[in-house]
Amino acid sequence: MSVVNWKHHALIQPLLARGPQKEQEINKIFAGVTGKNPGNHQQHFNDYLSKINKELSYVQFELRCCRNQNDGQVCYGVVNNVSDEQSKLGTKYSTPQIALYRGILEAIVQDARAKGYISIIDALNIRLENQLPTENGSQSQDGVPPALRNFSMSQKEKTVNELVHDQWLSYCTDGNVGLGVRSFLDLRSWFRNNDVPFCAVCNEAAVKAELCQGEDCSVRIHNYCLKKKFSQRRSERACPTCGTPWKYQMPKAEAVEFDGEPNDSSQSQPHAEPMQSQQALGSKRKKPPRTSRTNDAEITGQGSHQDSPSSVDFKRVTRASARSR
Repeated sequence: MSVVNWKHHALIQPLLARGPQKEQEINKIFAGVTGKNPGNHQQHFNDYLSKINKELSYVQFELRCCRNQNDGQVCYGVVNNVSDEQSKLGTKYSTPQIALYRGILEAIVQDARAKGYISIIDALNIRLENQLPTENGSQSQDGVPPALRNFSMSQKEKTVNELVHDQWLSYCTDGNVGLGVRSFLDLRSWFRNNDVPFCAVCNEAAVKAELCQGEDCSVRIHNYCLKKKFSQRRSERACPTCGTPWKYQMPKAEAVEFDGEPNDSSQSQPHAEPMQSQQALGSKRKKPPRTSRTNDAEITGQGSHQDSPSSVDFKRVTRASARSR
């Protein structure tokens, strides 16, 4: 007898059909099919997630939750853990499109300022031939695959729009483009493998974060983690590593909200920190052996735990080096 029923299916089907969903939407569905509010029945909610993941593991899928670093919202999504050639063939993106995404991804995570975005102009001007290893077949005399050489500017624009639609990328203000929630869900292991600096509070990749003002300190903290950390009345507003005073002013309305637990009972515990749900989903915090270069299958949602060759080496940057840019 299966451990899941139609109620579990009701939770997973929107994620499979529509892609990653915000926590509020998942909570609404859960309350609708079970009659229980996740905020008041957290263990029951976690049990549902665990059962779903147990079944998904048989087909190499995984249900995950993460924070969208663009707005701090907790989101849920289904990712594919397979990373073999058959899986890569199943992707909807062409080789030039994957190369463009990889170039945008690497440009964003290598930014020492941790702004979490690049300009759309810079994104469209990324040289695709720098994003793929040399292949043996179907190349021109200079070693650049024709598919990359012939990829036009209009095709790049169309690809960026498609990646935004599929939530791999997102449009920011002032003509910039950043990572989408699907990238934060699928590329967790890639961030660790490539030494992307992590948040000193939540230990997740700090792609979009605030930097410590200390000259020789490389500490980064997400804005939403700062709100939570500095909202505590007894918390010292200083860098947790070097002690440098952190210039951060809590907005009055938000300071009141963060003084205690959220009053809205419709919000589950992950609204404060998605640790409980990540544990229910089987999230692991152990850092795997270091590798580099983006995995094609992981980029396109086809895998997230395999290694691939690379010429890119991400290093932690100090505040001083960031200022010199």
